[in-house]
Amino acid sequence: MRGVARRASLLLLPVIYLGFVSLGLPDGTMGVAWPRMHRDLALPVGLAGVLMLWVTMLAAFSGFSSGAVLRRVKTGPVVLISCLLTGTALLLLAEARSIVWLLLAAVPLGLGAGSVDTALNGYVARHYTGRHMNWLHACWGIGATCGPLLMTRALASAAGWRGGYWIIGSIQLVLAAIFLCTLSLWSSQPEIVRDKSADVASGPVPTMPANSEAGWLSGVIFLIYVATEMTLGLWASTILVESRGVAPTVAGLCATAYYGSITGGRIAVGFFVDRMGGRRLVSLGLALSSVGAVLFLLAPTPLLAACALVLAGLGFAPIYPCLMHEVPRRFAPEAVFTVIGRQSGFSYIGGAVFPAAAGWVAAQWAPGTIAWLIPVGVALMAAAILRLNRLT
Repeated sequence: MRGVARRASLLLLPVIYLGFVSLGLPDGTMGVAWPRMHRDLALPVGLAGVLMLWVTMLAAFSGFSSGAVLRRVKTGPVVLISCLLTGTALLLLAEARSIVWLLLAAVPLGLGAGSVDTALNGYVARHYTGRHMNWLHACWGIGATCGPLLMTRALASAAGWRGGYWIIGSIQLVLAAIFLCTLSLWSSQPEIVRDKSADVASGPVPTMPANSEAGWLSGVIFLIYVATEMTLGLWASTILVESRGVAPTVAGLCATAYYGSITGGRIAVGFFVDRMGGRRLVSLGLALSSVGAVLFLLAPTPLLAACALVLAGLGFAPIYPCLMHEVPRRFAPEAVFTVIGRQSGFSYIGGAVFPAAAGWVAAQWAPGTIAWLIPVGVALMAAAILRLNRLT
């Protein structure tokens, strides 16, 4: 019986990775398509921010409520339904004719994204080692890279943005078909699989409830993390161009290096997280990101700025997946999906609100002012993680 479960877990891994590729595919496509989209639909250019906020708030709602859903519905069907929702949403976007159409299409897109995020994070945290959690989030980076690339290629052809959404939506539905054909693999897993990695403490099963200081602090940490990571990613290029006189192409390469270091860092972390332990790697990540954030604030040249962004990206790389993987080791089994859903929900809020708030800061003072927010964010995150470690 144990051998059957092990074979099922190995067969299921590629399916889980595909699930996070599918989660990342739609991300970034709106930013690529919007310059052409808003002209074709005769919409104000600033409406993109409203649409993204709407999608993100729906994803946050889905994340917060997914804990209750996952206690009633197994992970496999949730992943399947979520992928069907996002695929359908992308096909609806391909046929959009008005702002109302766009807002309606955003509903299944946001709800599907929040559900699959919580479902897969919770499942991997309970059944797999920290290596696979880090590689899972690297797969999101692959999807988030491929989606905009596919849209860019479509815009350069006769297909246009409508064709781009048709292509990406069709890929999502093909992935949904794969999830349908592999549903039986999810039921082959035992209820809880304890690994022997360095970050799993021996001893009694944790009893910390979801509605505790630690349970809510976990969500706040994810809000701070995503707010800091996305604010730096969104505004780094603008800071370099507007405040430091760097050429746009060079600034774009610096920002690309930042995202590449996060994805590459998560792949690398996967090779040794089970030996070093998640908590130790989170501490190392906080130290690296602190150095990167301060160096970016002070960097006088593009080369130093690029080095700072790479350091920050490498530092950020283990924080999200390792903290997510720690949830079953900190909280009671019945609290796991609730806490992870809360973390996902707060993540979406942080990603929606704070980068936009940083834009207000830039408008009031100067884009360079945003660079001061990054060390503050890292410091707040470090303080909150230290408190969480003491509580759990």
